[in-house]
Amino acid sequence: MSVVVVTATARNGSVNTRGTSRNRGRSQRHRQATHTHRLLAKARGSNGEKRARLEKEAALINMDMARSVAARYWGRGEPSEDLAQVAYVGLMKAVHGYDPGRGDDFRSYAVPTIAGEVKRHFRDKSWTVKAPRWIQELQADISAVSDSLTQDLKRPPRPSETAERLGVSEDEVLEALSADGCFTPTSIDGRGPTGDGYALAERLGSEDRDLDRAEIRVALAPLIGELPERDRKILDLRFFRGWTQSQIASNLGVTQMQVSRLLSRILKNLRVQLTA
Repeated sequence: MSVVVVTATARNGSVNTRGTSRNRGRSQRHRQATHTHRLLAKARGSNGEKRARLEKEAALINMDMARSVAARYWGRGEPSEDLAQVAYVGLMKAVHGYDPGRGDDFRSYAVPTIAGEVKRHFRDKSWTVKAPRWIQELQADISAVSDSLTQDLKRPPRPSETAERLGVSEDEVLEALSADGCFTPTSIDGRGPTGDGYALAERLGSEDRDLDRAEIRVALAPLIGELPERDRKILDLRFFRGWTQSQIASNLGVTQMQVSRLLSRILKNLRVQLTA
């Protein structure tokens, strides 16, 4: 009889079954892994149609796993169904390449194999930003050895372990792995998956046209403060409120010609003081 552990909340008496669901999921994956291992072990001891049937059955019960790996790469410019088909190809390669005698965890072997197949698809078909040829070739080599390393180590290999197997430096492996995002660069006008986020272009820095004027404004402030009240009023009405010379003349009770002469004098004196 199975034992279900629940946690009752003190406030409303509701029951949290998250832990139960997690345990159920792990149990299901364990049963699936055990069944897969048993099928592939039988397949290795069989030939012809029987072997093909067993391998096909093993692949069918792991299709959800392949699709979940493909889902990691959705949104990179390739249709999701195309990526799923590529993942299924990787799953079949894992089924054919898995050695039951070297381990009993098919998932730890299959996931890197499937991911490698999807990455190869991007590398061969979907490079938007072309990486150097040696990086593309090294990525292919990394994908080729990651499967066997994963089965030997019972976990994904570290960059240093991959580098040792390939006979290259760890820095070269890290650089090749970092080029994984060159398939489909993000558009600076894109607004995220939902279309309502901020575009990258809106967050990029740009030249501030007012920076060159900032020093002038700082220098002008005390000079304008020393002007007679009428001169300051003329500058305020003309340049801050946008009045015409005729409007300023009517307000001050002078002619438009006088306003023009006053503005010329004020600006000339400010220019001279700034130059000095």
